[in-house]
Formats: sequence, structure tokens, C-alpha cells
Amino acid sequence: MSPFEAVSQVLTMYFDALYECDVDKIKVVFHPQAIYATADENPPLYRDMDTYFKVIAQRKSPASRKEPRRDFIDAIEFAGDNTARARVRCSIGQRDFVDFLTLIKEADQWRIIAKVFQIIE
Repeated sequence: MSPFEAVSQVLTMYFDALYECDVDKIKVVFHPQAIYATADENPPLYRDMDTYFKVIAQRKSPASRKEPRRDFIDAIEFAGDNTARARVRCSIGQRDFVDFLTLIKEADQWRIIAKVFQIIE
């Protein structure tokens, strides 16, 4: 599998995990030391993965509400053999998001090491 296909596969699982609120899938796609952040709140919001996993676990999934899927990969860029960045869009409820995801490859596995997002209104 090419690096582009491997990263695309991780991003697809990321979208699936958000749509289903599946913490087990989220744990696969995110590096345990990843950061989650947005400047949409004041002060800016930062979460570690344990906190983020709890938020996902408590959320009512878009799948359970039968919401249509609205997730897109806008771009994937590579900085080398083990670093990539993706710009993706998705929706949860009435909110639309743009996510900048930085991925690293460790032990032949791509994982998200940083998620910085913006709510689009």
C-alpha cells in the first residue's frame, strides 16, 4: 500500500470513529500522546487523549441519529517518509468542522499526533 493510501485509510477510520462515536477506533487512529486543540474557545481549548476519549464516549453518535455523512479529505501532504498533514472536513450535528491533522508513521503505522480544528459557522 502506498503512503497516500495508508494515510487515507487512517482518515477513513477517523471519520468512521467520529460518526459512530467509537472510542476503540479513535484509539487506533490517534497516537496516545496526541494533542487536540482549537482556538474557537477563549481561552483556546487543549485536550489530551484521555480527556478526548471520554468526550467521544459520552457523545450521542451521528450514526444513532441517522445523520447523513458529510466528511471529506481535502488534501494530504507529505513532508517525508514518516510525516504527513491532512486537511479534512466533517460535520457533527449542525456543526461543520475543518480539521488540520498531523500524522506520523511509527513502527509502520500512521497515526494522528495533532488535531487542530475550526468550527465553520
